[in-house]
Amino acid sequence: MPSLKFFLLFLVQIYLVSFLTGLTSAADPTYLYHDCPNATTFSRNSTFQSNLNFFLSSLVSNAIRSNGFSNGFYNANAGQDPNKVYGLFLCRGDVSPTTCRDCVNFATSDALKLCPVQKDTVIWYDECLFRYSNVSIFSTMDASPMILLSNVNNVTEPARFKQLLGNTMNEAATQVGDSFKKFSTRKGNFTTFQTLNCLVQCTPDLSSLECDSCLQQSFEGLLSDTVGGRILFPSCYSRFELYPFYNETATAAPPPPPTPVLSPLPPVSVASPEGKSGISSSIIIAIIAPIVVAVVLFIAGYCLLIRRARKKNSPIPEDNAGYDDITTVESLQIDLGTIEVATKKFSTHNKLGEGGFGEVYKGILPNGQAIAVKRLSSSFGQGAEEFKNEVVLVAKLQHRNLVRILGFFLEGEEKILVYEFVTNKSLDYFLYGPKRQAELDWSRHYKIIRGIARGMLYLHKDSRLRIIHHDLKASNILLDGDMNPKISDFGMARIVGVDQTQVITNRIVGTYGYMSPEYAMHGQFSVKSDVYCFGVLVLEIITSKKNINFYQTDGAEDLMSHAWKHWRDGTPLQLLDSTLTESYSRNEVIRCIHVGLLCVQEDPTDRPTMVTVVLMLNSYSVTLPAPQQPAFFLGSRREASMATKDFDFDQSKSKSMPWSIDDASITEVYP
Repeated sequence: MPSLKFFLLFLVQIYLVSFLTGLTSAADPTYLYHDCPNATTFSRNSTFQSNLNFFLSSLVSNAIRSNGFSNGFYNANAGQDPNKVYGLFLCRGDVSPTTCRDCVNFATSDALKLCPVQKDTVIWYDECLFRYSNVSIFSTMDASPMILLSNVNNVTEPARFKQLLGNTMNEAATQVGDSFKKFSTRKGNFTTFQTLNCLVQCTPDLSSLECDSCLQQSFEGLLSDTVGGRILFPSCYSRFELYPFYNETATAAPPPPPTPVLSPLPPVSVASPEGKSGISSSIIIAIIAPIVVAVVLFIAGYCLLIRRARKKNSPIPEDNAGYDDITTVESLQIDLGTIEVATKKFSTHNKLGEGGFGEVYKGILPNGQAIAVKRLSSSFGQGAEEFKNEVVLVAKLQHRNLVRILGFFLEGEEKILVYEFVTNKSLDYFLYGPKRQAELDWSRHYKIIRGIARGMLYLHKDSRLRIIHHDLKASNILLDGDMNPKISDFGMARIVGVDQTQVITNRIVGTYGYMSPEYAMHGQFSVKSDVYCFGVLVLEIITSKKNINFYQTDGAEDLMSHAWKHWRDGTPLQLLDSTLTESYSRNEVIRCIHVGLLCVQEDPTDRPTMVTVVLMLNSYSVTLPAPQQPAFFLGSRREASMATKDFDFDQSKSKSMPWSIDDASITEVYP
């Protein structure tokens, strides 16, 4: 008997050792990429770090719970502003709950190693996404940074494959909107032996419209001539391969959920007792169904009435208000008395500036909310109804890099627009003011350039309207408390009456030095006119010099000519503002100059779209074409175009991405 006891004890010990070994040797998630810019950091032992630690621990505890990630998604916040932490976690839709929990446990510790003091952090693994920030990231579509991972092998029939990929990806995107997890997979037959496998996913807190917009933007970044690749966004994810890379069993459509019962009903027997006649099931259904439908309609009608009553009495929407509630002119109208009290009757002490569209004043509403009031010039003769309709349309646009319109006043010739107030003035105040230049290091310069690009992409492609800005310049870029750029006056051309549907206009709206040659000389405008303005602005941000009245001893007629000479001669870094030479990233500076020169090319067809610009600024795996000699306003082309020199990027800063599971997909990125 003693020997049997010892034998059983020995078996138990072996089992425990093997069990614990299995726990500690669980496979780590496959790391893909991370992004945590140094623009916003926190100090050790600060309030933000305490809130972050609390958030990470709560995330782990929710991961351990059996129902912690019922749909593979969880978001939470910790602390109070301005040290509040917002975070979320998204597991790939086909991974098991165990894999999801392992990934979140690993990510919470890995984040502090990869991004020890950064407030804005996002990490991608093959199995999941982990993200936190000091600003709200919930229910907001964010397509930056964009990470492209591409297979090194090319397909044999790129044209046919591109068409198949586009159709299959769009079919998957259509399914996502109706999915509880915002996750979908699709297959397509490429050849007899090759099947295209596609997977798309969004964070479930996005609306169907925002999810589709995010996925469509990711599709444009995919390289369709390779046999595999993926695009990683903070808000969505898309991937395709010519081999099965996801769990097909987990992606099978679940059975339809049972019909919800709105209120408990007494059990009804549909079986007839032996020897007696009973009520048939069809009669019972005919009785119950109208009752259920009537209850549903009553509840829906009551909710609709309550919502309308709330909208009617709602004040100017706060920062967290939903933009979809701005649907009527009445919801945006503000009486003149309120505006005059807020601005102290348009006092000169409250005047912030003056532009081609009118004067701008700072105001404070009775509830303490700061506003910027733009009093439009009376020279714009748009009709009252057109003006109202345009304001309502523009007010519905939402993006973190756009200034928000809160309301308007219209009476006779008096047209007033009310905007959110942005604390840190405009970009030109920091670029061209010697005392303020030191407040913008290179990381903030780069953050501003990418933010402006994202805002312009939204106006050109992702918004409900197709808006051409017409007057993109440094003074129309406002900076918030975290130095995030916000484009202002983005709907002014529409509001004051320039017909956006026409290719040619007789009214030139813009600033000399920023206008594209085809627009300034012939009145022809398009989204490529804005791209030209963006290119000029990028070169101004890098050099801290104005294109207007630019003068250099090298004989350059304008800033673009000066930048082109240095690019052509292989000395682009000499363009960089001297106050930034201690903190800059060589690769980032050269890439920005390259993008700026591509944007100011004379032929509009040679300029990239804003989709391509955002891709070039966020992914170093994309090869940029060589720029041509830019357009000159003040003289003819006196110098022949010269071949652009290839620059040897600092490979010491490069980082090779790990191979994928099948040792096929690889990319090179530069942090």
